[in-house]
Amino acid sequence: MPLTVLTDANVRELLRSLTRDDLLTLQHNLAEALHEYSTGTQETTGCCSTNQPQRISITGNNGQATLFMPASTSTSTGVKIVSLAAAPAPTSDSSSSNSISTLPASLASSQSTTPTGSLTLLDNSGTPLGFINAEELTAFRTALASSLIFSRRSSVHSIAVFGAGKQAYWHIRIALLLRGPEIHYVNIINRSFARAQPLMKEIYTSDEWATLRSPKLKVTILSADYGEYARLLKEHVRSADIIFMTTPSTAPLFPAEHLTSTEGRKKGRYISAIGSYKPHMVELHPDVLRHTVKPQHSHHFHKHADKGGVVVVDSIEACLKEAGEVIQADLGPEQLVEVGELLMVKKAAMRDLEMGGEGEKGMKRWLEAGNVLYKSVGLGLMDLCVGEDIVELAKIRKVGTTIEDF
Repeated sequence: MPLTVLTDANVRELLRSLTRDDLLTLQHNLAEALHEYSTGTQETTGCCSTNQPQRISITGNNGQATLFMPASTSTSTGVKIVSLAAAPAPTSDSSSSNSISTLPASLASSQSTTPTGSLTLLDNSGTPLGFINAEELTAFRTALASSLIFSRRSSVHSIAVFGAGKQAYWHIRIALLLRGPEIHYVNIINRSFARAQPLMKEIYTSDEWATLRSPKLKVTILSADYGEYARLLKEHVRSADIIFMTTPSTAPLFPAEHLTSTEGRKKGRYISAIGSYKPHMVELHPDVLRHTVKPQHSHHFHKHADKGGVVVVDSIEACLKEAGEVIQADLGPEQLVEVGELLMVKKAAMRDLEMGGEGEKGMKRWLEAGNVLYKSVGLGLMDLCVGEDIVELAKIRKVGTTIEDF
């Protein structure tokens, strides 16, 4: 069988050429894989959680972590190996502090936090079929998973994005590709104005973004050295319909009260926190998660946007072990629901009814307009699923290198 080899430039070329229909196909395939992960068995699908071993992490003398992420689907097996720059040590007690004077050190560093490595794909017989640079792929698949709930939101008028790296790039690009005409504001919040400026310039001037830019789109940058940073940070968070958090931070990126106060609870938002991946790392204050899972009281229903009573995660097992926000908020498995289960609204609604909720009607309203918090630490299954699709696309478009009879 021929082996397809894709460099980072090859992957970037393929991903940036995706049409909206291409993206919807990849999104559908990922949703199916995640649903099978959450609900399948070894007898029914290769994507089930039993066939997805927990990733292994080793830390070098320089503090750099290398992750080994094995996975399988019904048609392939594989492993992604990536290295990540050392995250800064914690600078404050994020579980007790509710005020932040400066942006966390992770956003101040000029060192790239983008994972570097590779994904190896094998068919069911163990024959290698793909070898892919994982840098662009990792950022894309994470943003694609975030988009599963984003696509269901009724309002995406204003988006706040924490960070300005590849994860921020792909969260913004996928959002515009899916819902561009509806998005009027993209507010990029980053420690360094200089690092965020190229991203804003590319969005405004690059031909690759020309079809994604609507005439009404306005992109801004807020950096911590701006005199009125604290006031504008609160405004951006409070006004956002969507918040994408894409930094390996070790302290909350904004005070919990921005979202948990009476004023903060008036608006429904979708928050996707995907940047932190170790127990000491947090982007969201744990109080935000505690408030999210707090039981609703009927006399608040008319005042505040609907809450689901749960935090949505990619993997309950992985997030209980690795997600700093989940661990520091002391959440249990009963307070988490996997996005793969939630995507099947009817089945998730049955669980809601059993817990005293409104069932499908309430579930649909919550996903579309309520306060939905999604926390992801990443799954090898995501890489494998998207990697397979990218290899097939590369063959069709004749991108990359093919080694016959490998």
